[in-house]
Amino acid sequence: MEELIQQLLSGLKGIWKYRWHAVLVAWLVAIGGFIKVITLPDDYQTSARVFVDTQTILKPLMAGMTSVPNTEQQVAIMSRTLLSRPNVERVMRMVDLDLDSKTVREHEAQLDNLMSRIKITGTNAYDIYTISYSGRDPKLVRDVVQSLLTIFVEGSFQGKKGDSQKAVQFIDEQIKNYEDKLSAAENLVKEFKIRNNLLLPRQGIDYGSQLLMSSDSLNNAKLELVEAEQARKAIQSQIEGDEPVLDLEPSASAITNPELDERIASINKNLDSLRMQFTELHPDIIASKRLVAQLEERKIEENKLKAASGDPGKNYSPMLQQLKVALTDADAKVAAIRARVQEYSARNERLLAQSNAVPEVESQLAQLNRDYIINKENYEKLIGRREAAKLSGELSSTTDMMAFKIIDPPTVQYAPVGPNRPLLFSAALGAALVAGVATALLISQVRPTFLSPSELRDATGLNVLGTVSMNWTPLQQVRRRRARYGFGACLGSLFVLYGGVMTAALLKF
Repeated sequence: MEELIQQLLSGLKGIWKYRWHAVLVAWLVAIGGFIKVITLPDDYQTSARVFVDTQTILKPLMAGMTSVPNTEQQVAIMSRTLLSRPNVERVMRMVDLDLDSKTVREHEAQLDNLMSRIKITGTNAYDIYTISYSGRDPKLVRDVVQSLLTIFVEGSFQGKKGDSQKAVQFIDEQIKNYEDKLSAAENLVKEFKIRNNLLLPRQGIDYGSQLLMSSDSLNNAKLELVEAEQARKAIQSQIEGDEPVLDLEPSASAITNPELDERIASINKNLDSLRMQFTELHPDIIASKRLVAQLEERKIEENKLKAASGDPGKNYSPMLQQLKVALTDADAKVAAIRARVQEYSARNERLLAQSNAVPEVESQLAQLNRDYIINKENYEKLIGRREAAKLSGELSSTTDMMAFKIIDPPTVQYAPVGPNRPLLFSAALGAALVAGVATALLISQVRPTFLSPSELRDATGLNVLGTVSMNWTPLQQVRRRRARYGFGACLGSLFVLYGGVMTAALLKF
């Protein structure tokens, strides 16, 4: 510890020995630093605060009809991508900064400088965004912030519109493809049904049900045929038990002859009138009776002639004749039912023969219908999605989905915000003092002197027998005192100069 103190005291003595060198260097560094700080250009800063209101009434109203755009995410992404290269280049064109750059290198340097000076901050809780920029020209600073604010608002409104248009275009292409697929599927189903019309289900009845219905119809027809044959057999047995009646002479009253019956009725009427006037022996009554008898004989003769013409039922009783008619009907019914049984048998055999091919046909039809239904469902879904995409694009681009409220508009600032000259003046003064002290210390190390017997003893390793003290004359003492005053005045003048530039800087701000 003592050695450290000795070294510190030795250093201080060396600095004090070369104090004038230190003052000179401090003045030079301070004057250079002060001039540099004074010549620094003023820095102006302008900021704008904007509030984005994304809580619109359209969101709950349109939630079930379309995909409502996420306006919060849209604004957040735009705030993070606002400092992208295309946007900054657009700002340069809007404020005519690109006219100052003559070469590509100058353009890139200007672009990097602009991007480094722009700052965007935001609050997640209240959706308040602050855009700030600093530069040397206050009007240019205001124009840059205004341009950034314009790009921010326009970009937030148009962020999803292009994506929605691309989505609608893509969906239109898919709809066209599915229309072609539907047409092809419909043609395949139509051609398949035409080729396999007999094997396909009809009115919701599959092939197994058709085969079962055909078998039931065949069995019912066979049962009806058996019943009809039994009925015919019963009629035949009744006919065989009834004998025909031969040579029966029918009476005149039982014979029907309209012409003769009318004449006989007229004569009988006339005969009744005569009987009311005359007796039975009257010649007119006798003649009328004779005429009626002749007409009845004539009826019998004509009936015999008709019987001789070949009537097969003339010798049969009325019951037998009805049985003959019933037998004829039974024969016709049996023939009709037998034809029906043959037709049902042919249908059933045909269905049985085609039963092996039916499962394959039904499987192919099910596959075709499944493909058609899938394509139709996708087509209908795409139609709905296209309308939702169009509505979503319109919602994304409408100003009603979000509201921008500018809290603090950008203004021209005539009071500079930088550079911080008081701080820089203080740094320059400190650097000057440090440079002066370091210079004196460096000279003392380059031109070393022994300032105490101990240093000499440590450096040479020899014992110091004694020291000789300096005896200053009065004139030398006066000079030394003046020198100290002069050193103090130089050092004080440096601080006075520092105070002057600090006062000027504070008054400017």
